[in-house]
Amino acid sequence: MGTGESRGSSGGGKKRLVVSNSGGAYNDALTKAIYEPFAKETGITVSTVNYQSAQVIAQVKQGRPQIDLMDNSLLVFQKMARLDCLEAVDHDRLKQAKGAGIPEHQLPEHAVGKNVWASVMAYRTDSLKRTPKSWDDFWNTHSFSGPRSLQSPDVDIPELEFALLADGVPLDKLYPLDLDRAFASLSRIRGGVKKFWNTGALPAVLLGRKEVVMTSLWGGRADELIRQGQPIAYQWNGARRLTNGWGIPKGAGNTDAAYQLIDFSLRPQVQAAFARLSPAGGPVVPAATKLLSDDVLATLPTSPENLKTGFDADVTWWDKNRDVVAKRWQEWADA
Repeated sequence: MGTGESRGSSGGGKKRLVVSNSGGAYNDALTKAIYEPFAKETGITVSTVNYQSAQVIAQVKQGRPQIDLMDNSLLVFQKMARLDCLEAVDHDRLKQAKGAGIPEHQLPEHAVGKNVWASVMAYRTDSLKRTPKSWDDFWNTHSFSGPRSLQSPDVDIPELEFALLADGVPLDKLYPLDLDRAFASLSRIRGGVKKFWNTGALPAVLLGRKEVVMTSLWGGRADELIRQGQPIAYQWNGARRLTNGWGIPKGAGNTDAAYQLIDFSLRPQVQAAFARLSPAGGPVVPAATKLLSDDVLATLPTSPENLKTGFDADVTWWDKNRDVVAKRWQEWADA
């Protein structure tokens, strides 16, 4: 991609903002709910690319970031901030954030939270005699028999929190995670786990084919199966929430327009529009939930009801301990 005039600037004339996100249906929802209405209002065209964080880090280290703004998880931004690859956010430039009730952990120094997604427990209603209500039930292979699936660290941070909840740790006492206790809990269910899934789509496939009776999966995947008429349900109790947001790469050339887009995305009506289009669209702005119907709220991790029963992953803890956990997981898997 070119630089200079083709990138636009914070001066006059036609502007273009280059944004990196993960692509696919997520990008389609962003385009419809955020990028296109933003361009219509401001005249700033948004073009998107799909860069991995490692690519952006390399570009910043070379002093030539190829994007103006990045959409990724706050866990990725925690790492990038540690590597000095993000601009500090001037929160005073974000009018929509002032007094909006956005939780403090979603407004860190180097990023701005935008939408929340979650990992939940899903199960086949035709395979179980009663409804599993907790991770304790998921771990109970006697009362709830049948093969399970859980997430592998190959796709994202492993689900140590679920192992601890199943072992009786309260939601508000999870962090710092007790690794000995978590892996001991995982060992207890290991024989019942048919597969540790390694792509976001796989758990829904396993559940849909009846290869497992229960699985963890990312929110929205179960809704798709339910829409297809499959005998599937899911449980928000003990759901793990993760926030996606905006980060400005260090040295990016179009920060004025980037701030405009960030602020636009935090308007309650824009947050609600994205929530209607994306299963990962849990609003960070509480006022947005008042604009949504009950059937949409039921599918979102940040609805008032679902907020009560889940927890937010501690991205500071995970950034510090991810390598330790990966090594420990490998040792456990090989044992």
